[in-house]
Amino acid sequence: MDAANPPPGANARIEARFRFAYPGFTLEVELDLPGRGVTALFGPSGSGKTSLLRALAGLDRHREGYVRVNGALWQDEIRFVPPHRRAIGYVFQEANLFAHLDVAANLRFGWQRIPPSERRIAFEEAVDLLGLAPLLTRLPARLSGGERQRVAIARALLTSPRLLLLDEPLASLDRERKAEILPYLAQVKRTLDIPMLYVSHAPEEVGRLADHLVLLEGGRVRVSGPLQETLARLDLPLACDEDAAVVIEGAVVDHDATYALLTVEFEGGTLLVPHRQEPPGTKIRLQVRARDVSLALTEHADSSLLNRLPAVVQEVRALDAAHALVRLQVGPTPLLARITRRSAEALGVRPGTRLWAQIKAVAVLS
Repeated sequence: MDAANPPPGANARIEARFRFAYPGFTLEVELDLPGRGVTALFGPSGSGKTSLLRALAGLDRHREGYVRVNGALWQDEIRFVPPHRRAIGYVFQEANLFAHLDVAANLRFGWQRIPPSERRIAFEEAVDLLGLAPLLTRLPARLSGGERQRVAIARALLTSPRLLLLDEPLASLDRERKAEILPYLAQVKRTLDIPMLYVSHAPEEVGRLADHLVLLEGGRVRVSGPLQETLARLDLPLACDEDAAVVIEGAVVDHDATYALLTVEFEGGTLLVPHRQEPPGTKIRLQVRARDVSLALTEHADSSLLNRLPAVVQEVRALDAAHALVRLQVGPTPLLARITRRSAEALGVRPGTRLWAQIKAVAVLS
């Protein structure tokens, strides 16, 4: 085992501090992140996401820097571990495959340079995870954009990284190709115990993959926290977006074959979701958009809406002259509702109000 890159322990953390400046831009951040799962670095273009990722990888060296990953010190005022010694897998926006090598040779390029005793991921495992078996003999020119990115992700995994850095890996893909590759990334997350830092400015990618969210604005950390809680904060721009949504994690408890409905239990209640059959106990991630939640003071059983949950109002904020955003609590689970200000006043919606959240649609993310 490489002493500079130990495996994550029970209290795994990723700690980093940086302060550096470019003409017209200064990045000043201090991070203390989970050493497991997926952390999304989210923010508008120019907020410092890629600059931070490159600094973490050691690709750009800055004097005022500190990086410790799951107990391994990679950088401080004295020590600087170069990128090739940091056990990092890096996936860029463009796949950057070797054009003259087929897929199999591209995958083996980094894998063969890892001593057999240090290989944590088998060649066949990476191929299976990313669905690459039919592509192994193809040259990169004969791959679609989504296929090239799947190869790039598998290539990064085959370097047996202790940390996977993904710099907007889907940014160059259209919506169809993104939908194709996201399930593969979710499968990598479920299967491998490799922490990931995922740079994105796409809310749908963050909601599908992330466990923790870091919001960057102007080179500084606006907020860092668990995904479910952070998405529901009314003081952040994510909640004010037209597509604002919360993520709910639960487990399958039943399937109604007649109507193709899953019953999903979460902390606070249950939801019925149109979906294919999944085995009981399957962990599942759901998304509920604020615009798909209406409010009522009493339960309406004579409604076409399947999901009606008792909730307590936590906070109300005006979005504009016509609309208000309401943060609700369903047990310990936060929920958002986007309603008109007139409705909020007519119902007397204020902190502490007990009411019913009526959910029009629930999307299955994974």
